[in-house]
Amino acid sequence: MTTIHDTVLLDISKIHDTRGNLSVVQGNDIPFEMKRVYYLYDVPSGARRGGHCHIDQQELLVALSGSFDVILNDGEEQKRLP
Repeated sequence: MTTIHDTVLLDISKIHDTRGNLSVVQGNDIPFEMKRVYYLYDVPSGARRGGHCHIDQQELLVALSGSFDVILNDGEEQKRLP
């Protein structure tokens, strides 16, 4: 069984440039095979998304703009990641 203790924060490299920063996620940058990509955007402040569980799934969450909190709950423990 996967628990919240299996969660890892990845450091995605950033290339600094006067024209703006560039980050790339590819190949072995994430520790699992990527099968699909979802984009959430124009989410109002204070709105809640998700609220459901996945039995066997790995996810990579990236805030492209703004910020969000992630609440992890494995049925035994809960942890908030800002």
